[in-house]
Amino acid sequence: MDFIVDAQLPIDISDLLNSRGHNSIHTTQLPKKNLTSDDEIRILSMHEKRVVITKDSDFFDSFLLRNEPYKLVIVRTGNAKLSELISIFETHFDSIILALEHGGMVELTRLNVKILY
Repeated sequence: MDFIVDAQLPIDISDLLNSRGHNSIHTTQLPKKNLTSDDEIRILSMHEKRVVITKDSDFFDSFLLRNEPYKLVIVRTGNAKLSELISIFETHFDSIILALEHGGMVELTRLNVKILY
């Protein structure tokens, strides 16, 4: 599965996905880096069939309205230290992948993973 991790999440999330055999990029690795617009991220996601991982509710809205990006993981963990955020992703990693195989939009909280759509 291919991913793009949005700017407000650390590159460590992308590194974790890559270490687990997935193809992941972080916005810092794009030509405009963290200045890449949401529209550009959506276009890239649709073109390359990449799952967007973000905290940005604009992606939630665009998924509901236009079914874009390709797939979405909306992170709703609140503020968390880097180590805590990585731990949440590691704990729920298999559930996230399974949920994305069955749905288009997935919510990650501190406690669980839910398919929203």
